[in-house]
Amino acid sequence: MTDAGGHHQSQHPGRTLEVVLERITFASEETGYTIARASQGRSSELITIVGPLLGAQIGESLVVTGRWTVHAKYGRQFEVWSYRTVLPATVQGIEKYLGSGLIKGVGPKTAEKIVGHFGPDTLDVIDTDPDRLIEVPSLGPKRTATITAAWEEQRAIKEVMVFLQSVDVSTSLAVKIYKKYEDAAIGVVKNEPYRLANDVWGIGFKTADSIAQAVGIAHDSPERIKAALQYSLSQATDGGHCFLPEPNLISDTAAMLELDTELVDKALEELIAEDEYVKADDIPSADDSTVPARYLTPFYHAEGGLARTVAQLLSEKADRMSTFQSVDWDRALDWLRRQTGADLAEQQREAVRLALTSKFAVLTGGPGCGKSFTVSSIVALARAKKAKVMLTAPTGRAAKRLAELTGHEATTVHRLLSLRPGGDAAYDRDNPLDVDLLVVDESSMLDTILANKLVKAVPPGAHVLFVGDVDQLPSVGAGEVLRDLLAANDIPRVRLTEVFRQAAESGVVAGAHQVNHGQEPDVKGYDDFFFFSCEDKEILPEKVVEIVAQRIPQRFGLHPTRDVQVLTPMHRGPSGAGNLNRLLQETLTPAREGQPEKQYGGRIYRSGDKVIQLRNNYDKGANGVFNGTVGRVIDIDTVAQAATIRTDEDEEVGYDFSELDELTHAYAITVHRSQGSEYPAVVVPMTTSAYTMLRRNLLYTAITRAKRLVVLVGSKRAMMIAVKSKGTGKRHTGLTARLERSFSDL
Repeated sequence: MTDAGGHHQSQHPGRTLEVVLERITFASEETGYTIARASQGRSSELITIVGPLLGAQIGESLVVTGRWTVHAKYGRQFEVWSYRTVLPATVQGIEKYLGSGLIKGVGPKTAEKIVGHFGPDTLDVIDTDPDRLIEVPSLGPKRTATITAAWEEQRAIKEVMVFLQSVDVSTSLAVKIYKKYEDAAIGVVKNEPYRLANDVWGIGFKTADSIAQAVGIAHDSPERIKAALQYSLSQATDGGHCFLPEPNLISDTAAMLELDTELVDKALEELIAEDEYVKADDIPSADDSTVPARYLTPFYHAEGGLARTVAQLLSEKADRMSTFQSVDWDRALDWLRRQTGADLAEQQREAVRLALTSKFAVLTGGPGCGKSFTVSSIVALARAKKAKVMLTAPTGRAAKRLAELTGHEATTVHRLLSLRPGGDAAYDRDNPLDVDLLVVDESSMLDTILANKLVKAVPPGAHVLFVGDVDQLPSVGAGEVLRDLLAANDIPRVRLTEVFRQAAESGVVAGAHQVNHGQEPDVKGYDDFFFFSCEDKEILPEKVVEIVAQRIPQRFGLHPTRDVQVLTPMHRGPSGAGNLNRLLQETLTPAREGQPEKQYGGRIYRSGDKVIQLRNNYDKGANGVFNGTVGRVIDIDTVAQAATIRTDEDEEVGYDFSELDELTHAYAITVHRSQGSEYPAVVVPMTTSAYTMLRRNLLYTAITRAKRLVVLVGSKRAMMIAVKSKGTGKRHTGLTARLERSFSDL
């Protein structure tokens, strides 16, 4: 038996108490450590219980084993080592249990009616003869069926929870495991535990490995080593790499497992020979040698497919906009000047000609260099010649901005391709889009897998223009597509470098370019770029909250939630996104009497909360909800056990309470998660605690997210570290080499 910290308590048998869980005041999703208030017997006085209680529901009767302790600050509390649930026996207990939100579709009022009808036999009736629920006034067949199904699911989940507890796994994962495998759940956990890491969101290799050890899988078994190799590659893709060099993969995995590299090497050879999960390739490197690249299969196919398709698009003989091959450009550009009232600079004219004559091209440049006006000009000329134009961007916000700039409908890549559950696209090589010119904005955000899906849907002879700022951070997902395209010699491109006079009057634009050139941003005299010095790391979070909640709304009339976005270098630490979200939520959407809220793990969700999606979920919404999608909580339904989110694309999406770990608060987000978005105001805390993340492209990306106002707050030294640090080095990608290979194969 172990306590909340995992320390054995076998020298003391401990005390046993029967309690009813009244409320949870804190619960850690990571460790399962919970602080709760509970009642004992007839006493009205509540006691504090602490320990690994994750999975226990409010209203449940628990038998807890542990010991009484005295906390220096919080006083007497019962330290729980283990617990089991028991069904309540009294009418009052049954009513509270049923009405606690445990059973979907049953709130306090419905519970009162059911218990009022069946009395102390209520739980027995639901368990053995649930059809009798229809006897309760106002409970029709539909509600009866819903309650019966929810009760059955809870019972099955409890079985999984009990089994998982026996192998020392947090019971908070039981709901997900049950929903994935249903009746097969215990069999999978016992016999194929490493499947969990691939199949169930929230379970990584380490959790699956702890289960595997508990059910008796050997420390050096090939099954374990192969699962660990896939985990190492998966971790690498989470860090942006498409592959790992074989020596890195073997040494990282051997160190993690504490095994000899020979065993890992042998397992990797077998994995590659199986040709299912891991692929091998040799990628040319800068010094004329090759890198033994080891890929997870989806990334191998996506990178190769993207390279081949781009090469095919460029070499295609057919041309869906052939009229521009013989156009009189002086006349065309003169017509454009009369339409817009503005003249294009030479670089912009070159970009217009390139996009309309080349079947694949890239347009890049920093803020204030006229990318948007150039794109609008390209679209205007194409439409004047009756070309079918489609505009797309990776995020809803970016698509909305593109539509405003061009006056032409724009959509997200996911909606454009009509992605379906599982991630398959309705539009692909066999069913291409009906498009002559496809413009992809914010293409620095495109990861390899999404970029491959997109180019595969382009018909032969169509023109594709990737637009983006290559100096920004690369995509959240694996790859650095825009940078790799520009590194390939045969990709047509224009880089806009001239900052226009009107844009240069903006502190946001001037500061961004100064940072990008390794210079301290000189913000004196600008009314849209500020630096607040705050060297004390302890009070910096309070200063950020004050700026967001008070100073910016008072001086600029901006809404603190809708218009202001805090962008942090890191998630952890006092000035990280996690802590700032907690403080900003307390200030901007505090708890209110009578307003429902839901605690899940260490977070509380309330109506009005700003949230962000943490994973691609193709089963939600019309075409999926994707990593980085921002929205607001508009409803918390404690009876239906569901929350409703309205995304930035004005789509309402439902989440069961058990799915809330797919969301986190978004009052503050990391700079990486902000890519492709634009906000009226951006607040960036700078602290030397984030030393490893302080890079020039990170600060540059943060500044360029702002439309009207940038506020840097914190340490001048931290800002200068970021300005002077060029970058974190190249990701492990093979796209440039594969492009060169594809061009030579044509």
